Amino acid sequence: MQHSAPQSATGLGALIQDRNMSFFQIAVVAVCVAINMLDGFDVLALALTAPSIAKEWGLNPAALGGLFSASIAGIAVGSITIAPLADKFGRRTTVLTCLVILSVGMFASAFSATVLQLAVLRFVTGLGIGGVLPSINTLVAEYSSKRRRDLNISMMTVGYSVGASIGGLLAVYLVSHYGWHSVFLAGGALSTLMFPVALVFLPESLDFLVTRRKPGALEKVNRVLGKLGHSPVSELPVPVAGDVRPTLAGLFRGEQGRTTAISCAAFLLVMMTFYFLLNWMPKMLVDMGLSVSSGISGSVVMNLTGVVGGVALGLATARFGLKRMAIVYFVACFVCMVVFTQIAPTTLNLIVMAALVGFFSNGAVVCLYALAPRVFAPEYRATGTGLALGFGRLGGTIGPALAGVLIAADWSRLAYSAALTAPLLLACGLFAVLLAGEVRAGTKARAVPSSASQ
Repeated sequence: MQHSAPQSATGLGALIQDRNMSFFQIAVVAVCVAINMLDGFDVLALALTAPSIAKEWGLNPAALGGLFSASIAGIAVGSITIAPLADKFGRRTTVLTCLVILSVGMFASAFSATVLQLAVLRFVTGLGIGGVLPSINTLVAEYSSKRRRDLNISMMTVGYSVGASIGGLLAVYLVSHYGWHSVFLAGGALSTLMFPVALVFLPESLDFLVTRRKPGALEKVNRVLGKLGHSPVSELPVPVAGDVRPTLAGLFRGEQGRTTAISCAAFLLVMMTFYFLLNWMPKMLVDMGLSVSSGISGSVVMNLTGVVGGVALGLATARFGLKRMAIVYFVACFVCMVVFTQIAPTTLNLIVMAALVGFFSNGAVVCLYALAPRVFAPEYRATGTGLALGFGRLGGTIGPALAGVLIAADWSRLAYSAALTAPLLLACGLFAVLLAGEVRAGTKARAVPSSASQ
């Protein structure tokens, strides 16, 4: 099934979309992948240290679930409040600002002495993560060639799992030798080191520069064009969409409003399940008989297979279509989680099932990230992606917290696991409707000549 590609706002889109990826473009994608790797480590830092924190502070499941949700709540707020600033002040500026927030939040978390302090600081860290994700997703889409866009977005998305996996390996050593505080110190140091890398290698979006037309935009456009191997232009091109000032209200007008509503619902349902699995899997493995270090190792395996699952999905969609692959991944994740709760709790069985859950759950998230640049117009791209991710993080806040409540209420492992992965089955229907709408929109778009396509 073929889907329409998102439109470029600049008229310079062919310089990027219709040519092979240059070293400059590859570097942009690589930096965005590295930032998402960092985010994966930062988000999973609490999950990896949760058993040690719970033991040291004597936390019950409900309190632990509240800590998990504080981070996700910060991501939700950051996605809705900080991400739209990328459409106003620039993708690059937003990324750099969020890296500062990340560094402060992670360093300060290491010195938390109470549950409240750690919850507040995890919320602050979440603000930076929520603000940066829509910007890097947008930059990857805008600086990728048409042929490589879906694969690049998949690589960026699974970078999250790569970072979580590497962070898990690092956490096993740090927790056993220096305690849980050292994991947050390591995250703060890595976030700080990423700032100069992004400052040097990350450019501003051409779509943003031309659409917003701020002072100095022409010089910045020509610097980017030079790195792309193209001669400079004497004046800024006229934006295809006009000089639009994006607002959240604009996302809910007309056909875009329908798409926005369905996208937000799909993000909420999928992320509700994903963050339940991400945060509670290490604890579940320990509760089912594994040691703390083995539980962390199982989480690492889950994230490593998630990388494979995400890349596999990115490759498979070119042949089978995104809708079909999404349905396969969503249903398979639900089935694997049910089997996980019923299988004999040997180390091999638990690790294998955790690996399969990671494969399909990470692929489900890749589906969402691949959708976002397609369904939102260029002038709303960061704002729309941020809003959808915000609803996703709202689901991510509900998932871990609800798990803690259900566990404390003595729900069986099968019951609460099935209840918290069932949202994937609901998301199948929404996803199918959303992609069907994209096909219809693409048919209409092809009937109207466009000066640039992405």
